[in-house]
Amino acid sequence: MNEFTFTHMCIKQTAEGMREGLTHFSGPSRTAVIYAIKPKDPISIYDPQNLLAGHEPKFKELYIDSAGWREKTAMGYDKKKFSNLIPEKNLELAGLISYGGRSSSVVYQMWFTEHHPDMSSIGPTERWLEQAVWRFSHDVANEEDLYTGISGSFLKEYATHAVRDYLVDEMNVLIGWDTRMRVYPILEAVLKISRTPEEGSWPKGKLIFVEKRSLAKLQFIAKFPEAERPVLEDVKHIRKLLQTVENSKRKLVADEKTIIGIIKGGSPDFSITAKFKGSYGFLALNSDNICSFSDGCFQSTTRKAKLVQVEEALLDSDMDSEDASTLLKMISEIVHHAARQRHGCAIVVDLNTSPVFISSQCLEHPLDLKNHDELELAKSLSRVDGALHIGADLKLHGFACLLDGHYIPHEHRARGARFNSALRFTAEHENIIAIVVSSDSPVSVMMGGIVLDAKWRLKPSIFCNAPVLLKKWVATSDSEYY
Repeated sequence: MNEFTFTHMCIKQTAEGMREGLTHFSGPSRTAVIYAIKPKDPISIYDPQNLLAGHEPKFKELYIDSAGWREKTAMGYDKKKFSNLIPEKNLELAGLISYGGRSSSVVYQMWFTEHHPDMSSIGPTERWLEQAVWRFSHDVANEEDLYTGISGSFLKEYATHAVRDYLVDEMNVLIGWDTRMRVYPILEAVLKISRTPEEGSWPKGKLIFVEKRSLAKLQFIAKFPEAERPVLEDVKHIRKLLQTVENSKRKLVADEKTIIGIIKGGSPDFSITAKFKGSYGFLALNSDNICSFSDGCFQSTTRKAKLVQVEEALLDSDMDSEDASTLLKMISEIVHHAARQRHGCAIVVDLNTSPVFISSQCLEHPLDLKNHDELELAKSLSRVDGALHIGADLKLHGFACLLDGHYIPHEHRARGARFNSALRFTAEHENIIAIVVSSDSPVSVMMGGIVLDAKWRLKPSIFCNAPVLLKKWVATSDSEYY
């Protein structure tokens, strides 16, 4: 295998492993990289799923029209060294998270992924990209004879490490490098508690972790003797104690080893908080959520649909902008209610001047959703099998709607009847937006027989098999393909 082929193999395996890991952490994700191995190499790109399409002018300005990126390299090229890495921070491009670096084995690299609109924080994802920079530098330095191929697998399973790395970085900034607070035991305890039921109920309440030197500043309403403090490994005991702070302003307090006691009110200057909300929860640094957790793993989602695709579709429609904004708020309330109550529902948003006919439970008079009580009723009607039918007049025209249609190529059999029926219905009716909320909270928005947040899946890059020169990629963007 020659050097060129080996580099391509490293890039593909790193990118694919990271893509799979980020998909589990944040939902369907893409990855891409722009890089140059040696100081005089032309800059190349690997973007197998068109993540970077639309940013060609910026990349042309940064990497083709200017040599500034190359001149910034402050170290000599040496394939045997990779640990002396100089970071390159986020390029702040719309819709993207990026992180890069320079090392002796790879003079420049910048990795990219999606900036999902429902992320609690981009911090863990930035640490993920940073790890890709380290892994790629390491693999190139090792060469083929010592290459293990482990980078892709490592990045695929990096979620907990990404959360830990972000917490440690922030902790060092906030309270200094001399802290002895270990984060891995905390994260392990949170995940174990989250999947431990007590008398058939999932955990609720707050558990905060603080540094030992902060304990003296807390006002405890109950404190356990030092010799009898429950250890974090005793998950069943802690799960029982969590009942004492359920549905209250009280909080269990722990260091990284034991439960100290119970406080009420404010937290110290630095704390890691696990907010248990039943079958899911949130992990926060001080007052800021950094990720959620459920089913024994961490995820980036806020668990609150942003409905960005619905907003864009309404703005592109002929609706009055004020009515479009009001309609979006109504839809969001119904969707978030269904997600909180953990029941599935479907909503048909009909933007036609005269609403289309849908077989449904009709109403003598449509419900005016501008009226608070009638909007509350619509939320309850969303529990009934079938879809809600909402018009551009901001009224509910029917519920328990039966959506039908003929087979289309983009159906997803694993998603069930509600999802595929809505997809078929939008394929056969113009000016219709369908929103499907699954019982486990994921929200899908579709129009014209396509899931709007998955269009990129339908058109892989023509350069999906191997990296290409960035100059060629930018030139190709002028074609009809892009």
